[in-house]
Amino acid sequence: MKLVVQVKLLPSPEQAAALAATLRACNRAADHVSQTAFQTGIKDRNGLQKLVYTDIKATFGLSAQPAVRVVKKVVDAYGALTASLQAGRLGNPGAKRYRKAVGSPVTFHPEAAQPFDDRGLSWQTDARTVSIWTVDGRMRGIRYVGSPDQLKTLAEYRKGESDLVQRGGKWFLIATCDLPDPEAYEPSDWIGVDRGIVNLATTSDDTNYQGRRLGRYRRWQARKRAELQAKGTRSATRRLACRAKEEQHHATHVNHRISKEIVSVAQRTGRGIAVEELDGIRERVRLRRDQRGTLSSWPFHQLGQHLAYKARRAGVPFLHVDAAYTSQRCPRCGHTERANRPDRDHFRCRRCGLAGPADHVAGVNVRNRARSAWVFVTAPVLAPA
Repeated sequence: MKLVVQVKLLPSPEQAAALAATLRACNRAADHVSQTAFQTGIKDRNGLQKLVYTDIKATFGLSAQPAVRVVKKVVDAYGALTASLQAGRLGNPGAKRYRKAVGSPVTFHPEAAQPFDDRGLSWQTDARTVSIWTVDGRMRGIRYVGSPDQLKTLAEYRKGESDLVQRGGKWFLIATCDLPDPEAYEPSDWIGVDRGIVNLATTSDDTNYQGRRLGRYRRWQARKRAELQAKGTRSATRRLACRAKEEQHHATHVNHRISKEIVSVAQRTGRGIAVEELDGIRERVRLRRDQRGTLSSWPFHQLGQHLAYKARRAGVPFLHVDAAYTSQRCPRCGHTERANRPDRDHFRCRRCGLAGPADHVAGVNVRNRARSAWVFVTAPVLAPA
């Protein structure tokens, strides 16, 4: 499985200045390549590289490998833009965002990340230093630090490109590691996980991870965001961007903590993890205007991603099951009716009288569906007669 490891660089002032100059030069070159691709319509890697390779080496002072990486970065950016347009994430062709995206070349921030392959950047994992190409020459012996687990993973499984990133005056390297997939065990049972807004996750074991604190934090951020938007100054715009990153990092931390605990329980008890298939929920659900912001900032998809990759890394079986009527179906008698859930928090079966917290009942239904689905997943394939 692919895993991303981030380490912090500790460059000297001279090394930091060289790294900053390198990022600026690479991104100026990327802007030039992007404009050429937009004007000529050539956006495949081979064709674009033949067109601009000599020019960007001579004009921006790049050596061979950084020039190649710049072209690839531009091609990847246009590929991501095409994927977003095809998926409808920028609206229909008549929408303002769509027209703006296709009407001008992709641009790169002066401090945007720059990828390096093993020719431009080499790791000395024993000494915990790196050697990296810069516009001022090769910089050797730049120290880096990270958590023990990250450093061990980096030393054993690093493979492919590494990205040089500058954030808040600090320098980081983001490396891709290719870890072997552990063999998943045969689960003795399943932990059903119901995801929601009020309760971020509720398991079939009746473990509840409430979203009350996260909700309060998001509402506080929304009020501060409205105050800054009302000012409309350049300083307010910069602070808005910082607050958006803080809010995103906080939600990510909460999802990491919840998913780590659930996977740990499943691994310790020899069970698998099952979650509802919630893809496309924003397109299926129609909400009032005051509810749209809450749903858009609901980090359920990220929580599912964290559960999936942590389970895969630990060898824990993981399943997606059908989400239809999990909160309205009685796990004891199977009766399904909207009236079984009179309000958001409570469930009471109209046929057999089973009652309990609605999210817990949904988690039990997810677990039961996983039990049935696993039988079909692991069933032997019959040979043709």
